[in-house]
Amino acid sequence: MRRGRSGVAAIGRGLGRVQGEGAKVTELPRDLPRDSRHDPVLREEVIVALAIASGERHVDATFGAGGYTRAMLSAGAEVIACDRDPDAIAEGQALVAEAGGRLTLIHGRFGEIDRLLAERGIDAVDGITFDIGVSSMQIDQGARGFSFQKDGPLDMRMAQEGESAADWLNRADEADIADVLYHYGDERQSRRVARAIVAARPLSRTGELATVIRKALRHPPGAPKDPSTKSFQAIRIHINGELDELTQGLAAAERVLRPGGRLAVVSFHSTEDRIVKNFLRERSGGDAGGSRHRPVSNAPARAATFGPPARKVRPSKAEEARNPRARSATLRSAVRTAAPAWPGHSIIKESMSC
Repeated sequence: MRRGRSGVAAIGRGLGRVQGEGAKVTELPRDLPRDSRHDPVLREEVIVALAIASGERHVDATFGAGGYTRAMLSAGAEVIACDRDPDAIAEGQALVAEAGGRLTLIHGRFGEIDRLLAERGIDAVDGITFDIGVSSMQIDQGARGFSFQKDGPLDMRMAQEGESAADWLNRADEADIADVLYHYGDERQSRRVARAIVAARPLSRTGELATVIRKALRHPPGAPKDPSTKSFQAIRIHINGELDELTQGLAAAERVLRPGGRLAVVSFHSTEDRIVKNFLRERSGGDAGGSRHRPVSNAPARAATFGPPARKVRPSKAEEARNPRARSATLRSAVRTAAPAWPGHSIIKESMSC
């Protein structure tokens, strides 16, 4: 994936014409406070993309450990943050107290952010940020069952309710498991891994699952890259319905962003990034010619709901060295126009089936 000459400069060029009046953040912030527990990926670049003016209302749709929220507050925004994980909401109460009335935390799914805001009398906001996938806080807690490096219950549920990873793996058909591993984890040997999982059932611990995957893929002890990575990612995405949540979240953001409002999305998986890329391409009018998956339509063209997306941004070498989890991150951003939101999720669902 080719990088731009300067990710921050690229975003600045993309937003410069729509910033309007007010003291907005248009250069890379150098003095944003850092949380020792969680330094969010592309934090400064996200703040530049949001071009926050003091007093604006912004949404951190994936609160996690609050890294982006802290940066938004420091830039002068009022923040509404949500998370489906009750642990994140509980641990975020200290930041609510520090924010002096400028932070509201909501327990809920970001795919329903428009409803969550409407319930609080908010119909439009100036910016929305999504950080897609599992949080560092969730990975680092072995008891949550997300990590193949820490033994714990085979859970993986972000909301801590519904079917767990163990429940699904112990009942699912081998073919269904293979499909999930292939489509959500890019695991080329998905059938071999699925066969090994079924043969090893019942499974109840992350350590057991990791061992099964390593044996199935003939992973030599001490090899640099753990082959469990792709399968754990795929199972997590499936258990939490993350791709459906993303499609719903993008459509919800389109509905609640005011004209001139900014959308910033950080993703870590190629399928997630493709969904975001295709959504912004379509909604900005860049897909009028159709594609190999969807022929040109004779229906009247809809007005673009977003301006031309800014160039994608990837982490710097320095950030990758400081935080290895940043290596696969991609930031995409765009600015909302005054056109009414489109009905449905047309090209987003198409992206998921590619």
